[in-house]
Amino acid sequence: MKTTLLAAALALTSAGAVQADEPHKLVTILTAPEAQTQLMAMVLTMNAVAQGAEAKILLCGPAGDIALKAAPETATAGQPPKGASPQGLLKTMIAENGVQVQVCAIYLPGMGAGPEVLIDGVTAAAPDAMAKELIDDDTTVMSF
Repeated sequence: MKTTLLAAALALTSAGAVQADEPHKLVTILTAPEAQTQLMAMVLTMNAVAQGAEAKILLCGPAGDIALKAAPETATAGQPPKGASPQGLLKTMIAENGVQVQVCAIYLPGMGAGPEVLIDGVTAAAPDAMAKELIDDDTTVMSF
């Protein structure tokens, strides 16, 4: 009996250790049109990544514009206090951290455009796959 209890305790401890080693998942959903809100979403996501989170970003509505090659000035202009822009931080997270960035599935069709208008590293979301990410027990969702 003691051997069975000890084996069960060790199995639970081992499972917890494996789970603790897995990165926490974060999905940032950004819809806000304001540059300051967009930048803060990027700042918080980037800081979560720096602390070990595995992040994905979903851009919908007006926020999808920050993923455009021909993005509006609000997406590319530096903001105080450090002169960073929403698109600049987005590109940094894609290039340096491998953050997966997607626009909502209806964003490109809604503007009558294809994926060629998006910056490198940004794709259209698959609703079923994104829904699975959102409901995963280990996922935190930030929405702006």
